[in-house]
Amino acid sequence: MIFGGIQKTTLVDYPGKVACVLFTLGCDFKCSWCHNPELSSANLIPQQPIIDQSEVFSFLESRKGLLQGICITGGEPTIQPDLIDFIRRVKEMGFLLKLDSNGSHPETLEKLITGDLVDYIAMDIKNRQSQYEKTIGCPTDFYKVQKSIELVKTAPDYEFRTTVVPGLVSEEDILEIAEIIDGSKRYYLQPFQSKKTAGFDYDKKSVLKKPDLEKIRDKIKHRFDTCEVRG
Repeated sequence: MIFGGIQKTTLVDYPGKVACVLFTLGCDFKCSWCHNPELSSANLIPQQPIIDQSEVFSFLESRKGLLQGICITGGEPTIQPDLIDFIRRVKEMGFLLKLDSNGSHPETLEKLITGDLVDYIAMDIKNRQSQYEKTIGCPTDFYKVQKSIELVKTAPDYEFRTTVVPGLVSEEDILEIAEIIDGSKRYYLQPFQSKKTAGFDYDKKSVLKKPDLEKIRDKIKHRFDTCEVRG
């Protein structure tokens, strides 16, 4: 596994659990609005310090009994070839495991779910099908995203979420996404955060703020057990 960072304690990233966050390097999407560009951009990754896997396990050993769960995020964790072996070892240590994913590798998600290796999955739904490649900045197979959605629904616990990027994700897009994931446990709308996306060009007037998103949420919340606006 290739790691670029550790957040030693979090009370928000794993719902209801005291956890840490492990950040993997690299991503197969090229979202110009990414809030973790140092972990996903081909230009910035070489500048990011790499944390050795042995250092990660040493840290986890020292946190036994203090942390309940581990969140693995990125970048995109499922592009790491040894992700499953790493997670298996983490589970053997007694930690709960939450995975953040863009859903581009359903075959990996399937192995994790059927192998009882993941306790919670948070999957990003970037946009509706017709706008997906424009939103992520590269070609993709939307069938894989659809397959991942169906797999995630079979996980022990899960959520879907969409970052509402100005100029890329509209109310119409959100309404269609809600149809695609209808009946899911949780769906969260996330306001766009511009702090770390200085290179992303957008019209500030097009930003949907929390009150705007709450109005959209009210139109779709009947489809889900929980539907909220984060941030």
